[in-house]
Amino acid sequence: MSISQNQPEITLYRGFPGTGIYTWSPFVTKLEARLRFAGLSYRTESGSIRAAPRGKVPYVTVSDQDESGINQARTISDSSLIIQTFVDESIIRDLNGDLDVREKVLDSGIRALLEDKLYFLQGHEKWIDNYYAMRAHILASLPYPVQVIVGHLIYRKQYQVLHGQGTLRYSDEERTTFKKQIWEEINTLLEDSKLNSDREGTFWVLGGQRPTEADATLFGFIVGALICTACPETQAIVRGLPVVVEYARRIHDKYFPDYELWAD
Repeated sequence: MSISQNQPEITLYRGFPGTGIYTWSPFVTKLEARLRFAGLSYRTESGSIRAAPRGKVPYVTVSDQDESGINQARTISDSSLIIQTFVDESIIRDLNGDLDVREKVLDSGIRALLEDKLYFLQGHEKWIDNYYAMRAHILASLPYPVQVIVGHLIYRKQYQVLHGQGTLRYSDEERTTFKKQIWEEINTLLEDSKLNSDREGTFWVLGGQRPTEADATLFGFIVGALICTACPETQAIVRGLPVVVEYARRIHDKYFPDYELWAD
């Protein structure tokens, strides 16, 4: 997207080369969706983990003028912190500002369910169950011998994290059950929202007339599931829930018409 003259210049580093395509990272897509919900222009670059302030993507650089008219550039990382910073600085609107207490708690709960539980379940599926597919994609820019070395280091780190967090301590059947429960609960919310929405337009997870913060997160996780070949079980679960896919398709059509759509 081109940069507007009425806003800071924003560069979003996604960790992967290419334009007009989604990445496997739900957090990258979450941030892109949040910027597009706000009508905020930005450009994308691949960047790198080594250059990222917190050692992870996405991260952004923001260039604007200080009081003396001198251009200043700063780097911010972590999708949630980037969004909160932009809200605090009135660069984007607080989507949850008008929600009542119950709606805010539900919105926070949906985001936590995805980011603090489903993320680890899918991390196990990607890095433990389908390690070679994940390594080949994530480390595609590296020579194969380096992929083997770096991939092994990532695997060990993921194993330790998943064991400490608890996901690794469940059985395969239990992890599958948890994933199905989460997606089916999300599907129930979306079915209710769709019934009370414009049949032709977008509909939102809390059932309102506009998106909330949870919608950006949810869209990121759905897209990640639909395009990531290293999580076949999750992909099958999501594709088996037509309303979930339709929800994401309508958001794609309205906010990402310049992006390649996932395969049916």
